[in-house]
Amino acid sequence: MRALAAAAVGLAAALALVLTVTAIGPPEGKTSPKPLLTSAPAHP
Repeated sequence: MRALAAAAVGLAAALALVLTVTAIGPPEGKTSPKPLLTSAPAHP
């Protein structure tokens, strides 16, 4: 029974965190126009 209560508390905490982050929204700023490297550089 304690494990079930602990799981419920953990789930409630995770849900509260998700809802808080959703309410705050994305951080302000802009993304870089340069593309990211998709492969490792050639080995010398």
